[in-house]
Amino acid sequence: MSTSLLIFGASTADIVNSLPYETLSASETESILQMREEEKLARDVYLTLYDIWELRIFSNIAQSEQQHMDAVLSLIEKYDLNDPVKVDERGTFENEDLQKLYNQLIEQGSKSLEDALIVGATIEDLDIYDLEEFLKITDNQDVKFVYENLKNGSENHMRAFVFQLSRFNKTYTPIYISIEEFNKIISD
Repeated sequence: MSTSLLIFGASTADIVNSLPYETLSASETESILQMREEEKLARDVYLTLYDIWELRIFSNIAQSEQQHMDAVLSLIEKYDLNDPVKVDERGTFENEDLQKLYNQLIEQGSKSLEDALIVGATIEDLDIYDLEEFLKITDNQDVKFVYENLKNGSENHMRAFVFQLSRFNKTYTPIYISIEEFNKIISD
């Protein structure tokens, strides 16, 4: 499957496949499978929140999250892992914790548009935190490449949600990353 995230004219899958095949540790394998579903969680939540609120930011970022899912899928395919997204049905997850989180986020994001934007910032907050933790445990060039790109995307998404919240005179306080890191991301 081809990804549409392009770097200098090459797809993420092309770049991943051009990097050396390196043995995955158990923790690297777990991180890849978690990120596949975590990116799906983001996409699914944003699609549902778009259906509720019809605010373009949700549909735009959902498209980006699909690219993130595809980027992680390129690692799953390269290393012949079992894709946890067996049936790509919105709101359905193999990981029970992500299933519970999805349900909670949809409930929260359904209350008001401001709550929906806070949900978006929260998802990106979690993604950034998890990606930073996963980058600490991986030494594979291809995994690092994908995770660094996902983290950059999540930082952009965080800025977009925080900007939208500011239009409602609302702020976001990070839950997962430090306030110092959050402030650095927002000011970049």
